[in-house]
Amino acid sequence: MTPPLDEALRALLCTMPKAELHIHIEGSLEPELIFALAQRNGVALPYASVEALRAAYAFTDLQSFLDIYYAGASVLLEEADFHDMAWAYFQRAAVDHVVHAEMFFDPQTHTERGVPFATVIQGLARACARARVELGISSELILCFLRHLSEEAAFATLEQALPWRQHFIGVGLDSGERGNPPEKFARVFARCRELGLHLVAHAGEEGPPAYIWNALDVLHVQRIDHGVRCLEDPALVRRLVADAVPLTVCPLSNVKLCVFKTMAGHNLPALLAAGLCVTVNSDDPAYFGGYVNQNFVETFASLPQLTRQHAYTLARNSFKASFAPPEDKAHWTAALDSAFAAAA
Repeated sequence: MTPPLDEALRALLCTMPKAELHIHIEGSLEPELIFALAQRNGVALPYASVEALRAAYAFTDLQSFLDIYYAGASVLLEEADFHDMAWAYFQRAAVDHVVHAEMFFDPQTHTERGVPFATVIQGLARACARARVELGISSELILCFLRHLSEEAAFATLEQALPWRQHFIGVGLDSGERGNPPEKFARVFARCRELGLHLVAHAGEEGPPAYIWNALDVLHVQRIDHGVRCLEDPALVRRLVADAVPLTVCPLSNVKLCVFKTMAGHNLPALLAAGLCVTVNSDDPAYFGGYVNQNFVETFASLPQLTRQHAYTLARNSFKASFAPPEDKAHWTAALDSAFAAAA
């Protein structure tokens, strides 16, 4: 059971403006919406009810999660489905005072099922445009390659994506780390770099610190997604600090996937103490027990050494680590300063 959290700190965590930089939009697909879309699209699910599906969310590792994740994505068939999924996320993000989101999407999860790339990107882009107008949330899309598939498949996906280049700002690398090192995708990332795309990669969650080194040196990424195992290699920590490479840490996900046994055992305080540019994110919130505010609240409740100053640092880091324009970062940071001054 999570210990109680000081109410003033809880309120500040929940209301401070923040960016979310590690959110898989397919991982925001709640069981209720999965069943609604299944009914709308005539898709049969291997679960009898919303409750039965949610009960299956007992994961032993990353792969056991991915098996259910891909099953849930099977209901996404039409442009409206992708819009509705992203719009549901944006509504929750607004409640959590997220002012900017950089969202991962996995086109191969859908194109392998015969869903056209255009269907995916147009639905997501429409939700992003709507969120800016109706909720005041800015957002960008990052196309992720599935690392358990081949580099040739990644190149094919990139070619499908290029006609829609205006709708995404970068590429990432996700799915199962084990046996799929970053260097497997060296050539496609080099091509993406030539195209001027931002580069990020999941590394150092289940994979070793060597995966982080290779994501930096072979793929030339600008951010490391997860990266919590960097502390096993002091030289790597020095490199990450010196180069100000952000880590998009996802605490509830780390516990749910058994990277850490408990939240009290999470190394977030040590990452901050080492001077790393750490951010807090939700990863796949429908599956891992909470959106970004829930990650903040449970992390701070379980790690009492985390203070108001740490909260400020994490929120400011989220703006600093984003790919947003400098003027937007300055505006959000000023709003963060005002929130903390008002709560003093």
